[in-house]
Amino acid sequence: MAAEDLLKAARAKGIMISTAESCTGGLIAGALTAVPGSSDVFDRGFVTYSNSAKEEMLGINPETLETYGAVSEEIAAEMADGALARSKAQITVSVTGIAGPGGSEHKPEGRVCFGVALVGGTKTETVEFGAIGRDAVRQATVDHALALLASNI
Repeated sequence: MAAEDLLKAARAKGIMISTAESCTGGLIAGALTAVPGSSDVFDRGFVTYSNSAKEEMLGINPETLETYGAVSEEIAAEMADGALARSKAQITVSVTGIAGPGGSEHKPEGRVCFGVALVGGTKTETVEFGAIGRDAVRQATVDHALALLASNI
């Protein structure tokens, strides 16, 4: 879904949106705020690229980071929950992944974990975009995050 359509749907329901981004570095917030008039629907974006930023800005539990690593559904859930608790939004999306180049056998390039938090609960999922290149992984992540928001509004 296009950012403009997502914002229209959120506006129609009186819902504010917030983002918590790692591997996209603010691109989801950028896509939303590129739409004129988005300020009545988009509350804020958290760019938490480092683990310390995740802990300080979103309240991520250091034990969760140590146990599961930054690229995990557990961290995506905590990021989404942290953004919901620290914003005026009723829905948040979070992303954490390996955009590349690089990765490992256990966390390959192109793996992105998503979280969506609503007042009623949090959902997570992992998408394997593959080693399609850093820019392509980041753009695919933005597109998927917008679709996740749209499907949960």
